[in-house]
Amino acid sequence: MVSIKKILLGEQGLVVIFLLAFAVVALTVPNFLTERNMLGLLQSVVTIGIVACTMMFCLASRDFDLSVGSTVAFTGMIAVMASNATGSIVLGLLAALAGGFIVGLFNGVVIAKFRINALITTLATMQIVRGLALISSDGRAVGINDPSFYQLALSKFLGIPTPIWVMGLLFVIFGFVLNRTVFGKNTLAIGGNPEASRLAGVNVDSMRIWIFALQGLVCGIAGILLASRITSGQPNAATGLELSVISACVLGGVSLAGGRAAMLGVIVGVLIMGIAENVMNLLNIQAFYQYVVRGCILLIAVLLDNLRSNMIGFRG
Repeated sequence: MVSIKKILLGEQGLVVIFLLAFAVVALTVPNFLTERNMLGLLQSVVTIGIVACTMMFCLASRDFDLSVGSTVAFTGMIAVMASNATGSIVLGLLAALAGGFIVGLFNGVVIAKFRINALITTLATMQIVRGLALISSDGRAVGINDPSFYQLALSKFLGIPTPIWVMGLLFVIFGFVLNRTVFGKNTLAIGGNPEASRLAGVNVDSMRIWIFALQGLVCGIAGILLASRITSGQPNAATGLELSVISACVLGGVSLAGGRAAMLGVIVGVLIMGIAENVMNLLNIQAFYQYVVRGCILLIAVLLDNLRSNMIGFRG
């Protein structure tokens, strides 16, 4: 019985369940498998997928970041406003990346050095950063002066939009970092037992600061691509993104208790979130019901995480 649970709740089982669900949806939902819809589906999960790459590290180290949605909107605003002010898209992009990095660094320092709970810290930062985005634009969308900025989202390589390539590249990079580097191994070790990691010589505070700084930097990338796709800087963009990202990570097997993560699982979790929303759109389900579905997915994700943790505890 335990072995069956292990298969179903493990990484391989998640992939099998996803493939079965994908096949059912493909056979029952009209136009789902068309090239246009597949590319649209992948485009729709770019923001979630990019941010999930580093949220995986936050969760694996027993932390989480509720400020990612606000940071994405804020960095998108910075990218547009700095590009407009300087006449240089490159400077706008660098400013956005720097802004995201600073927000993440601030979170990490407050959490690691001042020992303030990640929930409270990132909840406060979520409000502060969103407020800064609204103040800087007087609560209005900011248009892009240089049409070349649109090409960040509109350009294609081998027929596939650039943002999808960026998401795929980040999946590969952070998957490698998690599995093949000391940084990734230390992240999992901290999540498994912070005190034991400290005694083993791991600089836990520095690791936590760098994890949050990377989270902010990646939010900057997501904010730039989102601003390019929606053709403006929107201070209210990416509202609720944090819940979707956490849901995708936990669905993909990242433990809320820390110490367990797998990039393949996160990718599957991101695709599950995207397919659920895509199917609802294809079936013309009202947006109000989509909130209910997202909430149910989050509950299911937490339930699965609880089952995985209990299974590991039983084996131990």
